[in-house]
Amino acid sequence: MKDLLPAPADYRLEGRVWVQGPHDRFLGIGRLELLAQIQATGSISRAAAAMGMSYKRAWDLVHSMNTQALAPLVATQTGGKSGGGALLTPAGAQAVADFQAVQTRFHAFLAEETRRLAE
Repeated sequence: MKDLLPAPADYRLEGRVWVQGPHDRFLGIGRLELLAQIQATGSISRAAAAMGMSYKRAWDLVHSMNTQALAPLVATQTGGKSGGGALLTPAGAQAVADFQAVQTRFHAFLAEETRRLAE
């Protein structure tokens, strides 16, 4: 491909990776960010606000991940006197760590292929 490019060193490979289930996306960079925001804020609504996303959209994404996984990734507590909230379950923390590792390997792959493009 480098023979097709005027200055191959000025080009790079880009891409995104996600885990696709049989009917819906299970986990990708946006869902990963949502899980991280839930972990940081303790709330789906605050996580949604931090991302500029509607609460309904955030709740739909959490519901999708929770129903696709063998164990829920996010646990919720309804409001009331002590207030509501959300937190990552051990499965949710594992999903975040595992997907971050996939992202790291994917970016290393893209960097290596970009290096080969410029050779």
